[in-house]
Amino acid sequence: CLWTLAAILKETLKDTLAVRAGVLKKLLAPLDAVFEGFYNAILLHHFDSHHYTSPYSEATNNLISFIDLLEALLASRIELELPLRCQRILFLKVSYVLNVISSSVPYVIKKKLILLLKKCVLYKSREDATSGSLFLQTPCLCEDMLALSNAVLQVVNLTWLNQIPISGKSSYFGSSEAAPGHDSPGSSDQTVLRALSLVVLKALEFKIHSSATETEIK
Repeated sequence: CLWTLAAILKETLKDTLAVRAGVLKKLLAPLDAVFEGFYNAILLHHFDSHHYTSPYSEATNNLISFIDLLEALLASRIELELPLRCQRILFLKVSYVLNVISSSVPYVIKKKLILLLKKCVLYKSREDATSGSLFLQTPCLCEDMLALSNAVLQVVNLTWLNQIPISGKSSYFGSSEAAPGHDSPGSSDQTVLRALSLVVLKALEFKIHSSATETEIK
């Protein structure tokens, strides 16, 4: 079901511009009423259980399908003038995602979620993209980005970053070992390192821009 819904969303985004918004509203309106409860139930799960020890388990595959759906919902957000709650939930309740990243889920899930957070901090509405402004003008997106920034900075200010591995084994054709002369499998994952750094920096940038007083900025 998760895979099908994500696939339909992605296909809808390939439709002509005039058709997209209407189709998305029809598709997402029933989902909107139940999605937050679904989001809570999935991401508040006990990820330290043995079901998630393998990157190939059914539980892991289900979680990957859910992340793909979140990504499709983020991509579809630009099509609606006023985004639905199901398209905003990733920003408003990003703390759930941050908790999953620091849990003992397989590295592939941590990486997918970190790259999804990177897409969130780089996201712009159509109005903001066309205005060319460096900072967001759309009130709804400002509210969402501030919620995301606050949550990210709150955990970063604690020990969250220390719990994030950036040395998942690199994949190579035929084995997990590096060819002679290449980086060892234990070397840091530069893609994740860059994405994490960008998420923190963009959160800090947005928080500073949104702060009303000098004390808040400090």
